Order: sequence, then structure tokens, then C-alpha cells
Amino acid sequence: MTFVLKSAVSALALSCGLAVMSAAPAHAYTLMDMLRGDRQRTQSTIFMDQAPGRPVPRGGIGGSLGGLDPEAPLPKVSGPRYYTYKTEALQFVDTSKFADPVVTGAVADVSSSGDAGAEPAVQRRFLAQAKVRANADVAKALEAYYGDSRNPLVWIDGSQINERAKSAMAALADAASVGLDPADYALQAPNIDPANPDPAVRDRALTQFELDLSAKVLAFVQDTVRGRIDPNKISGYHDFQRKAVNLAPVLKLARMSPDVGSYLANRSPDGPQFLALKAELAKLRAADGGSDERIVISLDRSLKPGDSSPEVANIVKALQKHGSETLRTDHAATLSAYAGSSDYSPDIVSLVEDFQKERGLKSDGVIGQATVRAMIGGDTNASKIDKLVVAMEQARWLPEDLGSRYVMINQPAFMAYYHNDGKEQLSMRVVVGGKNNQTFFFDDEIETVEFNPFWGVPQSIIINEMLPKLRSDPNYLDQLGYEVEVNGHAVASSSVDWYGSTENVSVRQPPSSDNALGELKILFPNSHAIYMHDTPSKSFFKRDMRALSHGCVRLAEPRAMAAAVLGTTVDDVAKQIATGQNHAVKVPQKIPVYVSYFTAWPNKDGVVEYFDDVYGRDAYVDKAFDATTKARGAQI
Repeated sequence: MTFVLKSAVSALALSCGLAVMSAAPAHAYTLMDMLRGDRQRTQSTIFMDQAPGRPVPRGGIGGSLGGLDPEAPLPKVSGPRYYTYKTEALQFVDTSKFADPVVTGAVADVSSSGDAGAEPAVQRRFLAQAKVRANADVAKALEAYYGDSRNPLVWIDGSQINERAKSAMAALADAASVGLDPADYALQAPNIDPANPDPAVRDRALTQFELDLSAKVLAFVQDTVRGRIDPNKISGYHDFQRKAVNLAPVLKLARMSPDVGSYLANRSPDGPQFLALKAELAKLRAADGGSDERIVISLDRSLKPGDSSPEVANIVKALQKHGSETLRTDHAATLSAYAGSSDYSPDIVSLVEDFQKERGLKSDGVIGQATVRAMIGGDTNASKIDKLVVAMEQARWLPEDLGSRYVMINQPAFMAYYHNDGKEQLSMRVVVGGKNNQTFFFDDEIETVEFNPFWGVPQSIIINEMLPKLRSDPNYLDQLGYEVEVNGHAVASSSVDWYGSTENVSVRQPPSSDNALGELKILFPNSHAIYMHDTPSKSFFKRDMRALSHGCVRLAEPRAMAAAVLGTTVDDVAKQIATGQNHAVKVPQKIPVYVSYFTAWPNKDGVVEYFDDVYGRDAYVDKAFDATTKARGAQI
């Protein structure tokens, strides 16, 4: 029986789902909450089918919805989905108030006063005839600036564009250097025919250019701060409060700036992580792609010691090219003696194990996806550039200053990092959600460490995984030692009508050595029920690909992380656990936590590392980029 119980608990140790219960009193986000469309859980959906005209069984303690047909398909809880990206709406700027009523009817050229910087009255009149489309914030800023007749034109002096305009256009054309797309801000200088003496034609073109360039500048400044795209429109797995950008002073500052190009270039984030990404992007774009042949290793399954494959030749070739000098020296005899055999021999296994160790991979000689990727030199230059551009966009969704003390979880790296005093002081392997139970991308604040925790079983696991077993054996949870409550009252699992509603039913696992959350969990309350925790499934940390949980983040060294966020020692954490009692301790000061998703990100030494796109999210960001550029290019 012990073996059966431990196996069952291990199977359920994929602990996070769409909701969790608190330790006491026990409660859960219920089926009825989902059906009502609870605002905090709109990402999940229940699908329930019942065959018409069949009797509905009612037995035991259950909810108010009545029973379900035992032959009908089981209900399912679905997770968030990815969306077809919808771009931000563009609107026509209200230019009707741009011409000063006092000046509109004037025909005299006020520049005749001798002020070379003055603008002709007839020229300003044409502002009201220009047509510009922009998003709501940019439109508001344009209307505020040009609606005040005291504000002079920014980019036009007399009958020509000024040096300020040329400097701004050069800065916009260099948008790629900060991870933006120059096509989003492209603008041609007005084509004025010097042979055409008609000043009205000239002034119409100049004033249209004035507003167009101002709209592009404002959009650029907004994008540098908050990013080009709205992350929440990518998928239900993205959760950010989009930054508000103060555009009101931008045009005035641009006009007063002695170097408007530098002013615009300095709008991008200047945190160390962003600057490292920017520098890496410049380096890769400047690099000569050359004709260096890329080695291809094609394996349809993992290659294990003792196996045979024609790809062994390419593996040896890749290690000769991408292995370190030390590796090549230590295994010089193997490399020189290799005669093209397809056998994955012990000597080559030893070579591969040392290579894996150097690259921070599991040193077991098994050649899987992560090892192949390291052997062939990682990503191509082009794919690295794409990852950098996506990373720079995503970095803008986070605070520009991450803080001197914070926790960063990077899902594609399967790592968590604790920073204090601006330096990385702790790093560890983590397990994140599998492809069908993806971990969200958001930021929050760590508030509590709970020792010897209860595991409140999420409704997604109760319905998707436990319910089939409970319908076959209502004693299932009793045998596992789980606690079941209906309307807050403890009941036996066998007494619940598992064909009925789970509206008032909650399930939790008491603290124990087999508890799915292990010894502790670190809480940053959020609507996704995601937190960091221990786990009894320690073997998962030995794997290179660690997208294996139901969404929460499992820590390889939970005691060390708990000690770090509590500002105490691992020994003190051990004492808290040794009580065996469920209790929570608040952190002395809330700590930012970034549950992030970066396929390119700098390490503690500022060296950018690249990771597999485990959930395929970068492709959705790229699609959003394309949609945004297309929409902006459609302006008239």
C-alpha cells in the first residue's frame, strides 16, 4: 500500500493549476466559480457534456447542479490560449483647432517682420487641413501641443525643414539599434518642387510633414518605454499592467533640445540587462556572417552510450569545432584516432560527458536536444538577433529598474536567481510548467514563506485528473490521506457525489514527506495561483528540459531561497521546518519577483546566453511585431 500511495502522490505532484486553496480554512476555486466567469479566473474554461434524455444520478453529498450522466464525457478544465494579435486602434487627430482663429484669415507673412525663426501665418493655417492617424495617447499629445497657438512648429523653419527634423529622422532610422523597427517610424522629407512658385502647395506639404514627424517621434518615445506591442493581447499567459508614458512634454523638449537625436536615443531603458542586450545586438549585426559551414546533427531520438548512429561523425566534428581548448587537449587522442565509425564508443562518450559538464548540462553522455544545440554552436546569428529583439521588447514590459533586491525566474533557462545589493547571490535549477500547463509571464512581490504547507488541490487537477479515478473508486482520496470538505465540513471522499457539481467541494493534502509542495512554498499572491515551492520529485532537476509541472515553479534548493527572501540562514529555515507544523512567516520587506520568459538574457557577468523557446512564445511576439508594422504603415 505504501508504494501505491507514494506513486499516486508522485503522479499528482505536478502541483500547480488554475487555482489553489489556502492552508486554513481549506477552500478552492470551484467549478461554479468558473461557470459564473469569475473575473480573476477568466483564463480557464470548463467543458461539460451531458447526453439528453438520460437519468441523472444523485447520491452522496454534492453541489446544487445535480449529477451528470456516468456515460457522458468527463468535464474538462482548459488553460489560457494564444490569440491572433489585434493591433492598437488608430484614430484621426482632431486638427480642427490647430489654426489660431486670429491668424487663420491672415494673408500677410509674419516672417516679414524680420524674425527668421517666425513661421508664416498662412503656413500654420494649413495645420488644420492636415490628416494624421495615431493611437489615442499620441493623438492627445498632438492635439494638446498644436492646439495651443503659442507653441511654435517644431520641425519647420520658414519654408523648409530644419536641422532638428533631420536629426530626429536620423534617430528614428536608427531604431533597430534599440530593438525597434525603423519601418514603424519611416518618413520621407516633403518633396517640394523649387520650380513651383505656389506657396500654398509648399505650405501644405510642410505642415503635413510637421504633424507626421511629430506623430512618429511621439510613437517612438512611447515604444521605447513600454514596447511596441501589448503583451496581454498575445495570450492569456501574459499578464502585465501596461506602462503609462507621459507624452505631454516630448515635443517641447524636442524643440528645446540642442541635440534632438541624442534626446530620442536616450529614451530607451538604460538598465544593465537592457544595455547588455543592446550591445550584443550591435555586435551580431556588425559581424560578418561569412561562409562558415554550420554543422548539422540530425537525431530522431536521444543517443545513449552503446548506441550506434551515422551522426556520430558529425558529433565528433562539432566537438572539434566548438569544444574548448582544454577539452580538445584532454581528448586529443580520441579526436585524432577517430576513424569515422558510427559506434558511440566509450571514448567518445567520455568526450561528450566532459563537453556537457563544461556547458552546464547533465553530464551523462546521453545526447539529447540540449546537448545537440550546444554542440552545433547554439543558435544561428539570425536566430540570436531575433531572440535579442524579442527580449528587448519584453524587457520594456518590466520595470526599467528591476531593483537592488529581487528574484528573477527565467522559464526558458529553467533557472531562478536571487539578487541582493544589485548582484546575483544565488542561482538554482527550477522546474516550470509543461507545454499544456504553461507558467505565466508576469511580475509580482514575494510576501510570505509557508512551512510544512498544505496543498490545496486545484480544480483543474480535481476535474481533469482525479475525477476519473473518483468515479471509479470514491474512496480514492481517503486512501491517499487527502482531506475533503463540503461546505466547510470534513467528509469522507466516498460520501461525495462525484457525478455532481464540485461547487462546494474542496480537497487538500496535509503536510507530510510526500506532500506535493514538499517542505515549504514561497508566496507572491496572484490570480494565476503560481508560487515557488519544494517538491518530493527531486530527480526532475537532473534533466536538461524541465518544463514538467502544472505551472508553479519548483526549486532545486528551496531552503536556500527561503533563507534569502526571509533574510535569515538555512539553519533557521531548517528549524522552522523541523516543527512539523504548518505556519507562515512574512518576509521583512516585500521583494519583487519576475516570473519571466526570455530566450536571450545576460548572466551575472553580463554575457548574453540563449535558450530554447520551450513554449514557442517568441513566434507570437514576432507575429505581433509584423501586425503592428503593417497597421502603422496603413496610415493615411
